Amino acid sequence: MEDLGDITWPPEPIRTERLVLRAPEARDRTAFIDLLASAEVHAYLGGPRARDELERGTPAVPEAWPGSFVVDRDGSMIGQILLRRATGHRRPAATGKADLGYLFLPGAWGHGYAAEACAAALSWFDGAVPGEPVVLTTQSANGRSMRLAAKLGFTEVERFEAWGAEQWLGMRTPVTAAG
Repeated sequence: MEDLGDITWPPEPIRTERLVLRAPEARDRTAFIDLLASAEVHAYLGGPRARDELERGTPAVPEAWPGSFVVDRDGSMIGQILLRRATGHRRPAATGKADLGYLFLPGAWGHGYAAEACAAALSWFDGAVPGEPVVLTTQSANGRSMRLAAKLGFTEVERFEAWGAEQWLGMRTPVTAAG
């Protein structure tokens, strides 16, 4: 995965009705560790990472790279939105395209925050990198993620086996000035 190219980073914080998407800060370190160590969050992502390893190896400002948004609710991190170029993707249809990823702490599930945050990030992306499609990969067994992908306008490109499970690859057609 690579960054998105020639974009201004970090952008001004993106505000939605209930959330703020912003660049990671030092105050987010504990929430990042909680996110990466959560068995619930990583049930469809190969399992959690060991908390002690994360405590030792997580930098003061985690995930501080172009395309990494903290999802903030009332001053606290509840999740992360990732947008990176899929240069080494397993599937040719996704290679070189922007790839959307998202992780939310379990306490934030079921409130529509992921849909709200992803829609805001995709809107920002459409302005920053106009005319580019976005891909998303999830395990087909992850019903929540599959519903979110459909809500965000991703349509199925293919299904494939990887990491011991069936994966779903979807694509979102670029939004143009005309529509």
